[in-house]
Amino acid sequence: MSELPCDEECGGQVVINARGTPPLMRPAPFWRGPAVHNAKIVNLTMRDFSGKYLALVFYPYDFTIICPTELIQFNDRIEEFQDLDCEVVAISTDSQYTHLAWVTTPRKQGGLGGMSIPILSDKNQKISRRYGVLDEQLGVASKAVFIIDKQQKLRHMSITDMALPRSVDEVLRVIEACQFVDKYGTVCPMRSTNLETEELAPKLEDNE
Repeated sequence: MSELPCDEECGGQVVINARGTPPLMRPAPFWRGPAVHNAKIVNLTMRDFSGKYLALVFYPYDFTIICPTELIQFNDRIEEFQDLDCEVVAISTDSQYTHLAWVTTPRKQGGLGGMSIPILSDKNQKISRRYGVLDEQLGVASKAVFIIDKQQKLRHMSITDMALPRSVDEVLRVIEACQFVDKYGTVCPMRSTNLETEELAPKLEDNE
């Protein structure tokens, strides 16, 4: 009997991702590519964000119903990320020209209507494949968020069903937790939404 389920045993229902996702606490897979930023096509690389935290937000398609609502929330709350010395980059396998059309289409017509965060094009699917989120059958990225720290190490990842919405609050919470660990060098307690408080800082017990 084989150790892994096969098509014959499972009626072709099981798909095994042999690539896997990149390991945590190791350098994040490098990327570069064309992006749309402030309604212009520019070239970006991961090195442009060295020394800052980065939330890399994968999504499957431009011009859909759910994806714009998520990206608009990330965009409209970008100051909260920047207050944490973090930037946000969205990415899909659409071309930079499709991104540009989406950004310049009004929100009432299904577009993004102007964005402050860059939207990266992964038309050749290399970045999605390196991060282990490419749906090979559909040729698009799954919904995923990767948190990369100031040393460009991968600290957190989450991958979700394409139908499920994502929480900006949760992404901000994870970044704050990572930075708490950076500062104090310990595990992060699950006691408060405000991690930067004196009561949460590690303390030595007074034995007297």
